Amino acid sequence: MKTRMIHMSPPQTLISVFTLFITLGTFLLKLPSATSNGITFMDALFTATSAMTVTGLVVIDTGTAFTLFGQIIILVLIQVGGLGIMTFAVLIYMVLGKKIGIKERLLIQQALNQTSLGGVIRLVRKLFIFSITIEALAVVFLSLRWVPEMGMAKGIYASIFHSISAFNNAGFSIWSDSLSAYAVDPLVNIVITLLFIIGGIGFTVVFDLWRSKEFYHLSLHTKIM
Repeated sequence: MKTRMIHMSPPQTLISVFTLFITLGTFLLKLPSATSNGITFMDALFTATSAMTVTGLVVIDTGTAFTLFGQIIILVLIQVGGLGIMTFAVLIYMVLGKKIGIKERLLIQQALNQTSLGGVIRLVRKLFIFSITIEALAVVFLSLRWVPEMGMAKGIYASIFHSISAFNNAGFSIWSDSLSAYAVDPLVNIVITLLFIIGGIGFTVVFDLWRSKEFYHLSLHTKIM
């Protein structure tokens, strides 16, 4: 009896991988070590979906309902969902020294909204470096505000969490009042706002603006953004 192979298009594959990560995240958030007093399956599913798709919606308090382990799971989902599954897949392929074929390149093209296959691997590398650099710089600046207030460990963790959340437009916070306590703080407002703007318009737009000096040379995606 022959086994039939399931062939999926790049969009179908991306949806399937997203669904897989959301399912995995849901079950991890349901673990006793992930929450303070336990949560329902629907709350775990909603939270994992919101984090993975960087929707910015929460149904329970992230800071009080989840333990450090649970918050890290949410943070990983935000980072993977925000930067793109294929970005991390390509990086893993590179580390393992594996060849990236046409099928993988088509997936990357779909994930990054590119019109051609040319240079997509180089684009992924630049995307990752750009994103991590911006987030790292934000962590440094936010730490200047929060480390003196909370101490080294808590201050750096708060800076990392909110930098990743803001850059990926996820809307998650580890505090019940979100960032309301810093509504008039210039440093926090400037850093978080810049993260939302830069992360919102996307790396491909920023790179296109940097590379093309004339408006008519910009891609259609950049012009619309």
